[in-house]
Amino acid sequence: MKLHFSASEHDEAKLRLTQLTELYGQTKIEDATHIVALGGDGHMLHVLQDSLSYGLPVFGMNCGRLGFLMNNYENDDLPDRVAAAETAPLHPLRMTATARDGDTHDALAINEVSLLRQTHNAAHIAISVNDKQQMECLVCDGILVATPAGSTAYNLSAQGPVIPLGGGLMALTPISAFRPRRWRGALLPDDSRVVLDVLEHEFRPVSASADSAEIRHVTRVAVEQATDITLNLLYDPGFSLSERATREQFLT
Repeated sequence: MKLHFSASEHDEAKLRLTQLTELYGQTKIEDATHIVALGGDGHMLHVLQDSLSYGLPVFGMNCGRLGFLMNNYENDDLPDRVAAAETAPLHPLRMTATARDGDTHDALAINEVSLLRQTHNAAHIAISVNDKQQMECLVCDGILVATPAGSTAYNLSAQGPVIPLGGGLMALTPISAFRPRRWRGALLPDDSRVVLDVLEHEFRPVSASADSAEIRHVTRVAVEQATDITLNLLYDPGFSLSERATREQFLT
């Protein structure tokens, strides 16, 4: 087993990086068999994005504030721990955003694709699923499409549902919906293609983000699962994303 360690900029993560590389060495990512991410959920997303071209499994250990995607930190017997870990395969979302100048931009999201109003004017967004319009006009601050892994992040803060990993679903969740006032979103099969058209985009500008990649002044955003890409997260037995997603729904 050849481990490549990647740490966030947090002081604790950098300290842990020094300790772990002294214990186990540091392998260049191009020669590694596994990546160990040290930090919080934000750093895990960063590592997963950066590791797409390498196709390596990622074992995260929490050294930050939020660690839903991470295992607990321990430095003992790390190679054995990684070898015994359970694999949680994830497919990211593929966003294709069209800007008002006509250019298209592609980006991948592990947590969510979100649209947000850029000014004080509320966004007006038409929603289509699999080429069928489901909502003529959602008046809102924004809307997001979340993966199961991302369902406990921004999606949950926007009152969206928690989705267990492997549930075959993705969440479509409004952000501060004004009309229709009582619409709380939808659970969609994960093979759905969602198209979000920004109405009156000159007067009501909207930005689109795939995790941290942002496109300003979009007119249309298409979102679908990238089934051709599989990210493998590693978790200690009994500490899987599915089990934590279940527990999250009983927190008060």
